Amino acid sequence: MRLNSIFVLRAVAAVVAGIVAQAAFALDPFPVRDIRVEGLQRVEAGTVFASIPVRVGDTYTDEKAVASIRALFALGLFKDVRIDAKDGVLIVIVEERPTIANVDFSGTKEFDKDVLKKALRDVGLADGRPYDKALVDRAEQELKRQYISKSMYATEVVTTVTPVDRNRVNLSFAVTEGDTAKIKEIHIVGASAFSESKLLDLFDQDTGGWLSWYTKSNRYSRTKLNADIESLRSFYLNQGYLEFKVDSTQVAISPDKQGMSITINVTEGDRFVVSKIKMAGNYLGKDDEFRSLITIKAGEAYNADQVAQTTKAFSDYYGNFGFAFGRVEAKTDIDRTTNRVEITLVGDPARRAYVRRINVAGNDRTRDEVIRREFRQLEASWYDGEKIRQSRNRVDRLGYFKEISMDTQEVPGTQDEVDLTINVVEKPTGSISLGAGISSSEGLGLTFGFNQDNAFGSGNSLGLSLNTSQYNRTLVLSTTNPYFTEDGVSRSINLAQRTSKPYTDVDSYAIRTTGASVVFGVPFTDVDTVFLGGGVDQTDIIPGTYLPTVYQDFANEFGYTTTALPLTAGWSRNTTDSGLAPSTGRISSLNAEWSVAGDLRYVRGTAQLQQYFPLSKRTTLALNGEISLGSGTDGLSYPVFKNYTSGGLGNRGLGTVRGFESGSLTTTSQRLAALAAGSSTSTTATGGAKRVTFNAEVLSPFPGGGNDRTLRWFGFFDAGGVYDANESIQVDSMRASVGIGVSWISPVGPLRLAWAKPVRQLDGDKIQTLAFQIGTSF
Repeated sequence: MRLNSIFVLRAVAAVVAGIVAQAAFALDPFPVRDIRVEGLQRVEAGTVFASIPVRVGDTYTDEKAVASIRALFALGLFKDVRIDAKDGVLIVIVEERPTIANVDFSGTKEFDKDVLKKALRDVGLADGRPYDKALVDRAEQELKRQYISKSMYATEVVTTVTPVDRNRVNLSFAVTEGDTAKIKEIHIVGASAFSESKLLDLFDQDTGGWLSWYTKSNRYSRTKLNADIESLRSFYLNQGYLEFKVDSTQVAISPDKQGMSITINVTEGDRFVVSKIKMAGNYLGKDDEFRSLITIKAGEAYNADQVAQTTKAFSDYYGNFGFAFGRVEAKTDIDRTTNRVEITLVGDPARRAYVRRINVAGNDRTRDEVIRREFRQLEASWYDGEKIRQSRNRVDRLGYFKEISMDTQEVPGTQDEVDLTINVVEKPTGSISLGAGISSSEGLGLTFGFNQDNAFGSGNSLGLSLNTSQYNRTLVLSTTNPYFTEDGVSRSINLAQRTSKPYTDVDSYAIRTTGASVVFGVPFTDVDTVFLGGGVDQTDIIPGTYLPTVYQDFANEFGYTTTALPLTAGWSRNTTDSGLAPSTGRISSLNAEWSVAGDLRYVRGTAQLQQYFPLSKRTTLALNGEISLGSGTDGLSYPVFKNYTSGGLGNRGLGTVRGFESGSLTTTSQRLAALAAGSSTSTTATGGAKRVTFNAEVLSPFPGGGNDRTLRWFGFFDAGGVYDANESIQVDSMRASVGIGVSWISPVGPLRLAWAKPVRQLDGDKIQTLAFQIGTSF
């Protein structure tokens, strides 16, 4: 075989030498008096002169001629080069390659033409470049590779070269895409401890399902297969199979290139149980504190996730004391006779470190100070892992960024200094939104909103909300400065006008409320904030037909125009891990309002608790409980327009009962009044002095969306009701609903769609089965 290869190489060399010798026939050496180039059309003569190793005044030799020909061929601009001489003039005769005038595609449905043109440009084929058959062959292979990446193995590409004027050619690639190859079979050979179906549930790739048109999970991808194999390996390691290994993977395609079969051969090995957990090394004299962080359990199967969690917890705890380079290694001592394993955690704190500098990267819009003021780790201070985690979570809770990561780099030339870099990926924080709700009575109601949470990158928020419903019209202007003072006291200003006109008749009654307020937030800890503020409200009852008795009674007591000067106080604690999509933590809040002057005297307050539980790495359970109470003071009645309402989409669905029209839930007295009037369908909902709400949501990334926090689906259960001041809270009068929905921060703006079905409703309730909101972010 080696002799044959040598023979082929020598034959090729002989052919090349013959071509060059023919192009540069033997001439006696002579002094070059001039150099002339013939055959040029688009290539500059200077390009030729600069490439050949011969100059005027040099002595011509055959060696220089051969070198000149080789240099000109190497340019890739010529398909033929010859050298001649006459009367001391060296004549270089060239034939240029055609230039590509245009590259076009036909039959391409899977890819945009611009994407394909870019792929060909990367291999050297583009408009204005020299035509080369070898490059065209490479281009065909690149096109096929692009389609293979989409599991379209049956794709055929035919190239047509059409000569045009001025020595140019048009290239046309006719693509026959064919059908996408689908995964028909996936088998795991060698697995006996678990059923094949259980193991295949770990894979992202499968043989297809009802959502395969969207997820494309039945399209083969080598990258996805490698990820699935890692998932399989992790599963076995978490079940105690320390010596599990993947022996081989075979991928076969059917003769018609439409079906694929995947076979994974594995060796499970034995299952090992943890017999003992030991600690070795230096634990700073805090052995008991480190030991409390161990999640590995003796007597149970070896679990790689528990080992990784423990070593990470140890490393993080080292960081709390300034040891930024602390490392922990989990060493295993396997006893194959008893199938038991002993784990030794070897800790090394290394050296203590200072934080020299904190860098911020990725914030093209947001100012550095907006991020830096959330940091609790200071420059020129000891490295503190807990403060760094707090800093990262505080930045995440701003809600301005899609991704946040912290990097630690050693400072070259030092032993005890590190630099921290927080890398952020900004998301649109402004939105222009349109909302709509389809209900059984109002039909289609529209809302408009403008909000900028991070105006001009300053961290301040500006907002405008407008509801154009024919029954409820709202205009709200708001602004918040989270750092009104340097030590983090926030200030919020709100201006609002709300008009409610339950009937479309021109002469029907209406309720109009105009108000302004200012609220200051004082941070007492990193997670606790106390709010103090005040405001002024004016409410006008505009007389007209169908004026409910409760409003007429109110007007008889206070008049048709009333004012109130309420003081507000509140407390909030936020320990969630993210402002975009929390997966763990709690939000607790208490809010109170007390009118101390004006025509009205009342007190009202709300207690709310939201808790997030991570059910898995990708699924979160969110629970919300809320109770609101209001009462009149100084012997005066509680204002009817300060009642609490429920129903509608609400703020992310929390604090309301979906499946019912916005603000449509009624109290017992309102339903009785409607029955006394002879109709339960004309019930007027004016809310109640008491409200109770419970929400439960399970949120998870949308199938096929990976771990994308911007696209999630959710299932929910809502329950709640509103009650009069003299009415006790009764479960029998609560409404409840179940439903599903999708939340997506899309390229055109935030979108939230919810479908709800009431599972408990009362006579006269107004149902709203579908609600959605969409906007444009910027």
